[in-house]
Amino acid sequence: MILGHSERRNIFHESEDMIANKVKAVIAHGMRAILCVGETLEERQQNQTNEIIDRQLRSALKALAKDAMEKLEIAYEPVWAIGTGLNATAEQVRDVHTRIRQILEASFGESTSGHVRILYGGSVKPENASMLAQIDKVDGLLVGGASLKAELFLPIVAAFTDR
Repeated sequence: MILGHSERRNIFHESEDMIANKVKAVIAHGMRAILCVGETLEERQQNQTNEIIDRQLRSALKALAKDAMEKLEIAYEPVWAIGTGLNATAEQVRDVHTRIRQILEASFGESTSGHVRILYGGSVKPENASMLAQIDKVDGLLVGGASLKAELFLPIVAAFTDR
């Protein structure tokens, strides 16, 4: 189940506490959770990316035990790159994914956090899939609209298949 998606945070005003409760409930009921975290363009421009990612992650994970990490994936979803025509660079993606891994390791230890896949979900398209596949910190993708058309989705899959 996808939780904390930017559209739900924005449109439905889902709070950090609400998202944390949903993550806990989903995992408690034996389902897998994909937790989305990400900053807006204004937050990025104000150099608040790490602060935003830290807050969103720590809030959502605060009530989880180590064994819950087996049912969790994190998706970095830079809000500013979704449907705007702006794209995150490899360096920006690598930096945020590294930060997410550091937070997971500090909270749950290296061996436990190593089981958590960190996905990228900021407007994934055939044009940027190969670049994303080359980033060693990206464990997979959260594909939105491009997953609805085979001619867009298949090149994305191929980029990661060749990895």
